[in-house]
Amino acid sequence: MTTRLTLLCHAATAATRAGRFPMDEELETAAETLAATLAGRLPRADRALSGQERRTRQTAAALGLDAEAIAGLDDCDFGLWRGRSIAGIAAETPAAVAAWLGDPDDAPHGGESVSALIRRVGAWLDAACTGGSVIAVTHPAVARAAALHALGAPAACFWRLDAGPLSVTDLRHDGRRWTLRALPLALL
Repeated sequence: MTTRLTLLCHAATAATRAGRFPMDEELETAAETLAATLAGRLPRADRALSGQERRTRQTAAALGLDAEAIAGLDDCDFGLWRGRSIAGIAAETPAAVAAWLGDPDDAPHGGESVSALIRRVGAWLDAACTGGSVIAVTHPAVARAAALHALGAPAACFWRLDAGPLSVTDLRHDGRRWTLRALPLALL
């Protein structure tokens, strides 16, 4: 039984534009409008899901999706760093930022480590192999974690992947393994 999972990162927020760790902020108006223009370009799906945060639910709504909000698609827990800029944190505690960027098991912010995020998303991903097609509106960190899990790549590769607002990660499961699929230009 084949499962097609299209992960779509939420549209831009003030935090993404400013390089801050997100809280539960709303989408920027222009980003919400942009998402709405993409609604007709999405692939057909049997189910639509989203993370529980406002930015994923708003993106799903702008895309015309009646998405079920689930915890498995929630963003990484950035703990004490929520709402703060990476530059500001690095200026105050450079060793903490270096540890976080250098060791996927480290969580100096008191939240979720990169390794823990990948395990959480991987468990959700494997449970999602129920067949059919799914569009899931989520976060860049979740899309990166899903890609690493699908490829069986080490957590140390997390920072080598990039996913921005409204980026797409297309995954397939053939009943045995996940594959990462490059998307045709028509979907970009």
